[in-house]
Amino acid sequence: MESPVTLRRDGAVAHIRFNRPDRMNAVDVPTSIAFLECCRVIAASPDVRAVVLGGEGDAFGVGGDLNELDADAAQRAPALIGPVHEAVKLMAEFDAPVLASVHGVVAGGSLSLAMACDLCIAAEGTKFNLAYVKIGATCDGSGSWSLPRIVGMRNAMAIALLGETIDATEALRLGLVNKVVPGADLEASASEMAQRLAAGPTRAIGRIKRLIRTSFEHDLSSQLDRERDAFVANARSHDFTSAVSSFLRKLKPRFEGR
Repeated sequence: MESPVTLRRDGAVAHIRFNRPDRMNAVDVPTSIAFLECCRVIAASPDVRAVVLGGEGDAFGVGGDLNELDADAAQRAPALIGPVHEAVKLMAEFDAPVLASVHGVVAGGSLSLAMACDLCIAAEGTKFNLAYVKIGATCDGSGSWSLPRIVGMRNAMAIALLGETIDATEALRLGLVNKVVPGADLEASASEMAQRLAAGPTRAIGRIKRLIRTSFEHDLSSQLDRERDAFVANARSHDFTSAVSSFLRKLKPRFEGR
C-alpha cells in the first residue's frame, strides 16, 4: 500500500507530503505515525538543510480524520494526536528550517501543522479555518501555542472562537503566511525558497529558530544570556569562521551547513 505520508530528497531539501488525496489529507492514525517517522528520518539526517511540508491532491489538509473519533474519542484520540505532537517537537528542534507549502483547504489540525512550520507559502485561493470550535473540539498540533504568537491575542481569539474561514489575502495580512503566489507557481516558488534556505548557514539557522521560538518563555535578561551563549557556540562553526573571513576579504560567503 502507498504510504499516507511520503518523504523524498532533492539534494539538501527534504519534501514531506501528506498523501491521502481521496480524504483531502485528513490525518488518521497511520498518517500520524507515518508523519512522525518522516520527521525522525530528517532528525537523523544532518545533511538535510531545509524541509518542505505539503499535501497531494486538492488540499493541504483538513485536519484529523473524524472517522477515527466517531466513537470512543477520549480513548482513541491519544493514538492520533500523540505521534503528531512528537513530530511537532522534532520540527521545532530541526536546524533545517521547515516551510509549509499550502493550497486548497488548510483546516483544523492541518492548520496547526502549517503554523508549526517556520515559514509558510500559500497558493492564491487557499482557504484557512482553525475549525475546532465547529465540532466542539479544542486545539492540538500546537495550534493554541502558535496562533497567538503569529497573529496576536485578539486575532487568535477571533480565529479560534468564531471559526470563520480566512482567504489567502487575509492570511497574508494576519501573518499566517509569508507569501501568496498563483497556484500554478506554488511548487516552483516553494522549491526556490527551500533551496535558498538550504544554501544558508544551517546550524546558525537552527539556533536562531530556537531562540525565537522560546523567547516568550524568558525575560529580557535571561534571553540576553541565551543569545550570548548561542553566539559563542555558533562562533565555533565552520560556516561562521569562513563567512567572517569571506566578508573581510569582500567575498560572498559559501555556507556548507556545518
